[in-house]
This record gives sequence, structure tokens and C-alpha cells, in this order.
Amino acid sequence: MLNELTSSDLFHTYYKEWIAVYKEDAVRQVTLNKYKLALGWIERLAPDLTLENLDRLAYQRILNEYAKEHERQTTMDFCHLLKGAVLDAVDEGLVPRDPTRKAIIKGKAPRPKKSRYLNQFELHKLLAGLNLGQKISWEWFILLVAKTGLRFSEALAITPVDFDFTKQTLSVSKTWDYKNGGGFVPTKNRSSVRKVQIDWQLIVQFSVLIKDLPESEPMFVKQGKKVYNSTANNVLARLCKEAGVPVIPIHGLRHTHASLLLFAGVSIASVAKRLGHASMNTTEKTYLHIIQELENKDVDLVMRSLTSLI
Repeated sequence: MLNELTSSDLFHTYYKEWIAVYKEDAVRQVTLNKYKLALGWIERLAPDLTLENLDRLAYQRILNEYAKEHERQTTMDFCHLLKGAVLDAVDEGLVPRDPTRKAIIKGKAPRPKKSRYLNQFELHKLLAGLNLGQKISWEWFILLVAKTGLRFSEALAITPVDFDFTKQTLSVSKTWDYKNGGGFVPTKNRSSVRKVQIDWQLIVQFSVLIKDLPESEPMFVKQGKKVYNSTANNVLARLCKEAGVPVIPIHGLRHTHASLLLFAGVSIASVAKRLGHASMNTTEKTYLHIIQELENKDVDLVMRSLTSLI
């Protein structure tokens, strides 16, 4: 246990115990996996580093070695995963001084950015080419995500009972644990529990589609079958190519949904609520490029309005 470790113990040993004490059963499995992945990198990059020798130089060397194989943002995330444990070790007197102070974050040059979202014309072309039959399919899944902005795991967890056709809403209260064999699990955060307003066309389509389906079972997951994100991405990639639009992943439909709302003039607060973001800061950070573009348009509008006063 942590209280039995001394400054002569290895850093990766401390980090492993720290994860067990502070993170297991306290964070979502996907987050826990990130900490365990960081542990693997410490074991690889600093197998013999003890806590007493964890100074700024040693810490910087770890970051530098990690940065050789990762982009700057990924290296920054890695640093964040380590920092909590390192500062706790400092507080406990196992590490002499804070080695994370003034750490320099480096990284490989970013890869060329792929398209993250479609514009309105491209989305229309994609949806027009969907083969929407009388049974649940990936095409129906793509339509639902495009019109609601749900996360992949949220959309997988949708059941017929989640639809309220009278109030024109879709309840999001759970996700599907597709990475660990399936089953319902809690949403990403409290803000992710929400009711998403849906349009009348989607209501008409899904009211017929789900009529004979079990009320409390996921619509897009076949019983006893595993679901893979890559399968959905491959289907969407094929449909994008057939429609002659940029290829985006399933998560790109969520970005497309948010982008169209912002360009339509929907407030950041409303978009954040619809997407289930924990705060508007997340929305602003994710869609900064769009917000800046809209601000430029606002400036042009203001200038034209002022000019017309003379």
C-alpha cells in the first residue's frame, strides 16, 4: 500500500499503487484504462527511476521520450495523468520537490487534419443516400446520431422506451459499454443525462420502426453480439464515398450536428445542453474555430449596420 512505500521505491511502483487507491472504482473504466496505459509508459521509459531521484530533469526526460512518439496534445494529456500522483508523492515527502514545475511539453508535428464534420450540403447528400429499410440498421443509427448529436455509446444504449413521441423528446440516461463486452453503464457525466428534442420527421420514422421491438432492450445491439466502433465507422466511410462527401467517423456526425446548430445561430449554452457537455467551456474549446468564424461574421454585420446609419 501507499503508506508502506519509501522514497527508495520505484516511481512506477508508487504510480501503480496510487491508481489502485485513488482511481479504481472512482472513475469510469475508459478513464482508468488511460491511467493504466500511462503506467505502462512509465515502466517502459523509466524502469529504474526511484521516487527520491524523481527531480525536474528526470521528469522532463520522461516527457521528452514520450513526445518522440506522440503529438504535443497527447503528451500534455500524459503529463496530466502523471501530475496528480507526482504531487501526492511530494506532499507525502517521498519526492523532495515538485518536478512538474515549469515542465516543457513537446511533441511530434501533428498529422494532417482529417475532416471532422460535414457542412449542411454534404450532410444532406449523405442522408439522402441512406438505405432506410423497415428494420433497424446502421443507416438508421447514422440518421439518429446526425439528427441528435448523441455520442456513439449513448446512441447504442437507446431503447424504444426512451422515445416520448408526444413530447417529441429522446431520453439519454445511460450508455452501452461496447468496449467491455456490452451492458448498460452510466453516462459520461451528470450533464449527459438529458432529454433531446427531436423533429417530427424522426418521430414518424421511429414510431413505425420500433413498434414491435422490446421496450427496454437496446435497438442497435443484437442479443449476445458485440458491437464495434470500427464497424460503424466503416459503414459510414462507405456511405460518405458513395455520396461524394468527405469521409468522417461516427463521432464526426456529432461534430456536424453541433456545427450546424452554431452556424444556424443557436446559443453555445443550448448546444452544450443538447450535447450533454459538463460545461460551456467544453463546447467553446471543441468548436472554437466555428465560434471565431461566427464572430468574424458578426463584426462584418456590425460594421455594415454602423455604416448604414449615415
